Formats: sequence, structure tokens, C-alpha cells
Amino acid sequence: MSNVSTGYRRYALGLFLAVNMLNYIDRQVLYAVFPLIKESLQLSDTSLGLLGSSFMVVYMCAAPIFGWIGDKGKRVGLAASGLGIWSLATVLAGVVSGYNQLLGARSLVGIGEASFGTVAPGIISDYFPQEKRGRILSWFYLAIPLGSALGYLLGGFIGARFGWQTAFLMVGIPGLLFVIPMATLRTVEVKREKDVAAGGYKALLKNRSFIFNTLAMTAMTFAMGGMAQWMPTFLNRIHGLSVERGNLLFGGITVVAGIVGTMLGGWLGDYFQKKRADGYLLVSGWGFLSGIPAMMVALTSSDLTTVLISIFMAELCLFLNTGPLNTVIVNVTRYDMRAMAFAVNIFFIHALGDAISPTLIGFLSDHWGLGKAMMSTVVAIILAALFCFICGRKIAADLIIDAPVG
Repeated sequence: MSNVSTGYRRYALGLFLAVNMLNYIDRQVLYAVFPLIKESLQLSDTSLGLLGSSFMVVYMCAAPIFGWIGDKGKRVGLAASGLGIWSLATVLAGVVSGYNQLLGARSLVGIGEASFGTVAPGIISDYFPQEKRGRILSWFYLAIPLGSALGYLLGGFIGARFGWQTAFLMVGIPGLLFVIPMATLRTVEVKREKDVAAGGYKALLKNRSFIFNTLAMTAMTFAMGGMAQWMPTFLNRIHGLSVERGNLLFGGITVVAGIVGTMLGGWLGDYFQKKRADGYLLVSGWGFLSGIPAMMVALTSSDLTTVLISIFMAELCLFLNTGPLNTVIVNVTRYDMRAMAFAVNIFFIHALGDAISPTLIGFLSDHWGLGKAMMSTVVAIILAALFCFICGRKIAADLIIDAPVG
């Protein structure tokens, strides 16, 4: 089945990890410079939140189109073109002078990232056997904490010294160097069914495990999106930290909690999945429940040290889900429908998750204060745990066993 060596598979995984890190650096650098943009352009919190929401709206709307194309066999080309588009769009954000132009540039980032995000997990899954997917996808999704942390750190450091436009320029340019290696990547050869896309989306919406898993990820994305976009501002506004120090602390916490949580979740997921059909979902569900008390303390304590420790514990528990829940998507869909599966997942987790949470939290903040507004993330985490446990009761009948990678 495979036309590539073990060494080449590892190279491919490393390449996807590096590109996905750039993905999250370019995505999160915006939130690192929120206070600088607010002051420079004289914006309300609602307008700031809309910068994040506009990216997500475009991202989720473009995903189904790229998912359909990806399952027609154009996956590597989509991944490479997406990388080029979002990198150029990030560079454009560094040369704009007004709010509407910045809004347009951030929206264009969504097109590029949708092209990459719908096909990348399926390409990686084709390289490795089913019993290793939790750990393999955890390596790929290490980009979330690593890239996010670097986005906060670089954005805060560069923005504080050279301005927010320079921060966009400096993080956007490196992605262009990876376009050719991504475009020339060799992939595992797999046989694809004819006319899969014709009824693929309708079939996905009848898959109970896929639906409940997506609902869990939607609630999680609402919470994580709210934290990612507003927590540095929360530290700046509520606890009086400078923009640079707030981003440095939150970025450092995110990268450590994210690495530990993501890798631990992948290992625990594979371990328990060998013992029971709902192993991945149990790890994620209990992780969500464990993070709720820590999140509440982080939002209500007046002691900065307690707040930072609580943020770390909350993020560690939330990141446990990353490998397991994405692996569930792969394991309950056919290999020739996985780009569409991730496209549908992307659409719903962002449409009902972080496409609305930045603006909603900004709106609530304008009326009630940022601390109370962010309590909406706790409600979302509770819902994520509930959907994981419901999905666990359905998944045994929906698992698909793939042929081993040769």
C-alpha cells in the first residue's frame, strides 16, 4: 500500500508539523498585538473581536469547498497553495494602514488555512498504521501550543519594539520558504472510490459519532478561542501586566501546557483505545471536566501567581483532547472521505465556536467587564465534556478498520 520509506514518513510528519506551526503563529500573532491595534486604530472591543471572527467565518465557509476538492485527489496541491496564500495575507496585514484593510487581510488568511487544514490530517494518517494515529496526530497538533505560544511571544516582543505592522511582516515571510517542499511532497498511494463527493457530505451528517464528536470539539473551540484571543488582554487589563509581559507569560504557559497535554493525551488515548472503543473519548471527556475548576479560579482570583498556575492547569487539561478527538474523526470516516469530514468539522467548530466567541466575549466585555464575559468559556467546557460522553456511547458501531500501512 505504501510507496514511501519509514524515513520519508518521518520527514513528511516533520514538514507538516513545521508548516502547521507557521499556521498557528500567523493566526495568533493578531491577538498578541490586540492592545496595540486598539490604541493605534481607536477600536472598541467588539471591533477587535471582529478581526478574529472575520478570519474564522471565511475559514469555515471555504473549508467545505476545499474538502470536496481534496477528496478528488488534489490534497498536496491544496496544502501548498494554502500555505502560500495565508503567508502572503499575513505579510499584507503588515503593510495596511486602516481597519478595513486589516479586516480584509485577516479574512484572506482564512482561505489559505482552510485549504491546508482540510487535507493535512488525512495525508498524515495515510502514512501511518491505525493503532499509532493518536500519537502521530498529537505530534502534528503540537503546532497548536508551539505555534500559538510563538505567535504570542513574537507578536508581543516585535510589536512592543517595532509596532504591530512589523510583527505581521516578520511572522508572515518564513511561510513562503516552505511552499516548494510542501508542493513536491510524495504521498502514500491509496485507491479512491468514484463519485465519493457526490453523497459524501450527506453521509457524514448521518454519522452519529462524527456529529457528537464535532459538537464536543465545537464547544471546546469556543472556549479555547475565547482564551486565546482575550487572555493576554485579560492579564493586561485586569492584572495590570504590560502587553509584552502578558504575552510572554501566557505564551510560555500555553507552550508548556500544550506540549505536555497534547502528547499525554495522544499516549493516553492510544492506550485506552486498545482496551475499549470509547478510549479516546474518555480521555477527552475527563480532561474537560478536570479543567473546569482551574478555569474558574483563573478568572476569579485576585492573586496573579494563582491565576497563572490555574491557567496552566486549565490549558493542560483542555489540550488532552487534541490528538484523541481528531483521531476519532479519522477512525469513523472512510479514507476517501476524510478531507470532507475535516471540512465539515472545521465549518461547525468555527461557525459555532471561535467565529462567534471573540465577538461575543468582546460584546459582553463592553457591557459587563472582561472577567465576567470570559466565564462563558466555562459553560462551553462543560458542554464539551457532555458531548464526549454521549459520543462514547455511540462510537463502537461506527468505527472503521483500515488496512495496515505497508
